[in-house]
Amino acid sequence: MPSHHYTPDNSTVHSEMARKTDVPSLYYGLPVRSSPLSYIWWQQWDLDIYEYITENHGSLTQHLEDQSATAWLQGDPRKVIYPTDSYGQFCGQKGTPNAKKSTLFYFNILKCANPAVLINLQCPTTQMCVSKCPDKFSTYTDVQLQYQITAAPWDYYRQFCKPGFNNPTKPIAQVLRDEDCPSMIVPSRPFLQRCFPDFITQNGTLTVAKRTHFKDALDTARSVTELRDAANGITGLVDAKEVGMKIVEDYAASWNWILIGLVMALVVSLIFILLLRFTAGLLLWFTIIAVILVIAYGIWHCYLEFSLLRQQPGADVTIVDIGFQTDVMVYLQLSQTWLIFLIALGTIEASILIILIFLRRRVRVAIALLREGSKAVSYIMSTLFYPIITFLLLAVCSSYFAVTSVFLASSGDAIYKVMAAEPNCMYANKTCNPETFNKTNVSKACPGAQCTFAFYGGETPYHRYLFILQLSNLLIFLWLVNFTIALGQCTLAGAFASYYWARRKPQDIPPCPLFSSFSRAIRYHTGSLAFGALILAVVQMARIILEYLDSKLKGANNVAARFVLCCLKCCFWCLERFVKFMNRNAYIMGGGAGQSD
Repeated sequence: MPSHHYTPDNSTVHSEMARKTDVPSLYYGLPVRSSPLSYIWWQQWDLDIYEYITENHGSLTQHLEDQSATAWLQGDPRKVIYPTDSYGQFCGQKGTPNAKKSTLFYFNILKCANPAVLINLQCPTTQMCVSKCPDKFSTYTDVQLQYQITAAPWDYYRQFCKPGFNNPTKPIAQVLRDEDCPSMIVPSRPFLQRCFPDFITQNGTLTVAKRTHFKDALDTARSVTELRDAANGITGLVDAKEVGMKIVEDYAASWNWILIGLVMALVVSLIFILLLRFTAGLLLWFTIIAVILVIAYGIWHCYLEFSLLRQQPGADVTIVDIGFQTDVMVYLQLSQTWLIFLIALGTIEASILIILIFLRRRVRVAIALLREGSKAVSYIMSTLFYPIITFLLLAVCSSYFAVTSVFLASSGDAIYKVMAAEPNCMYANKTCNPETFNKTNVSKACPGAQCTFAFYGGETPYHRYLFILQLSNLLIFLWLVNFTIALGQCTLAGAFASYYWARRKPQDIPPCPLFSSFSRAIRYHTGSLAFGALILAVVQMARIILEYLDSKLKGANNVAARFVLCCLKCCFWCLERFVKFMNRNAYIMGGGAGQSD
């Protein structure tokens, strides 16, 4: 095929073939030279894909419908939205006794640092729904002593006891055995609808209500470090689905501002693209210089904060020492945080400067391409709004995945297990029925044992293959997302190809080029787009599984396994980038050609 020539005067690339061939005024595709065998092969490939999808559409659709219907019939989203107490009741659910009690309170949060948390997926202590978290230190022993003088401390303390318990004279040993009340309460605040200790760093020291040590009801000395370890144990149980629900709640509360921001971004982007046609060089250099100056200011500010904090006592505590904190401002009081910001911004600034020095000629080529691209967009204004279609399609895919995942995750039945106070109890971690538990001999064999809620699950074939269903749902989601992105790339490539090969602009540009390109992509390239999206989805699925295995092996000492896993992650990362590159170029070639070869 004859070579292309770059014309500096009008920044347009023309082809020798386009000049020497009589091109019709409404030309839709790229003139290519393909052998008849290649043409027949690609036609047969797309035909096979189309026939496969057509013949198996019923079974594929039925599989999706069966999986979704089963999940939606078996699932209960309330199990994800609301925390669950020790009796399987939801905190904060309307129409229940816990309607005004939206926060989960742990009787003995120190037990949440027990390794049994990772085995049972539940903190081995009584959990109650409360309307508010405690805001001061107190122990059951102190309340008993103060009750002889005034009942006010008991009235405050008993709101964290089991409902109906009102016997402050009951011996402390029996109260702790039956878990009628917590042995102590510490100042806490709600986080993810759970009461967490209110950690505050003062002069580099982690404290709770200005204390570093305290005593429980048995007069045992405790430290704030134990509370931090327990809080980390709980946060390990609060998985991504609850964080996702928190994000959804934030979006629901501020959707109008998000919509206004999107509209403003659309208007600014439109103005920026139109200005590129006339001031491409000025805007590009202004953007580059502005980014460099902003990063330079960030480096100066981080160095200033680091220098000031380094002189303050206690600010040299590391991030690992303070552990998990719900208040982000705690980390900003550490000199190590600003040092990390300083190094990161310095690396970015140096990288940008090095790229500009060695690629300054490419910047001039980029300016010419931006100017020509802005001209193409001005002739095909509908391409500015196609990303909205892609966004809506991705929103539909994400919504389907999220809803199905929530229903699958919440489709289990409430499982209750024996929580024994003694470690040598033979019934510990055995399944029990809370309605008939008091009639069994478990309480006699294991004094203080309780039948408490453990998790949601089941023993049916559906529950046994629930993890497989979640993986298949994830694979379908990745497939749909990649197909949507591929459809957008192919559609835009076809639309801009109509401008690229038009001899007289804009006279030879066909009417509605975006719609015509979209129709051609659906008609001729569905099989190719779906196949490429499936390959990419499988590779991404493998990467997700490797990341999951890596997170599980972080604490392992097997160096060989970690090395092999690291190599696999690197290889699959390269494979994903390669597949994306090949797919994108294949979609562009197919969309530009306007046919299935």
